[in-house]
Amino acid sequence: MSENSMQRRNFLQLLAGVFALVLIKPINAFAAIWNKTAFEAIKLNEVSNYLNVEVEIVSQDIIIMAPEQAENGAIVQIEVTSNIANTETMAILVENNPTPLIAHFTFSNGAQSYIVTRIKMAETSDIKVLVKVGDQYFSNTKNVIVLENGCG
Repeated sequence: MSENSMQRRNFLQLLAGVFALVLIKPINAFAAIWNKTAFEAIKLNEVSNYLNVEVEIVSQDIIIMAPEQAENGAIVQIEVTSNIANTETMAILVENNPTPLIAHFTFSNGAQSYIVTRIKMAETSDIKVLVKVGDQYFSNTKNVIVLENGCG
């Protein structure tokens, strides 16, 4: 093998390594903020423990817009607004789902703490929203009657 071929091969290997590192870095950063154990927990109190929630303060400043009855639990549209200043994170939980933690959002730099999403609900249950501000946690719930199971 010629010296030129060796240099080209070494350069391509170095370039492939740098490229892989650039791709993996954001994935590792995302994995660091994703709380896998909280998403895999099967009980509501376990989720709270994994999210480091010690005390929750019930707050009407967390507004949950959801239907009173959902015909199909596979598609339940909800809208959540936190009117609590400096909201850092917002978690959406459904108590009677196989895994209660549905979503966990992070807000920064004064972002408006407002979410519209669709969730799955296994059965009639409370939708619970946890909001973190500093080292305090606030919560509110809304009950939704599910007429047809959505997690089957």
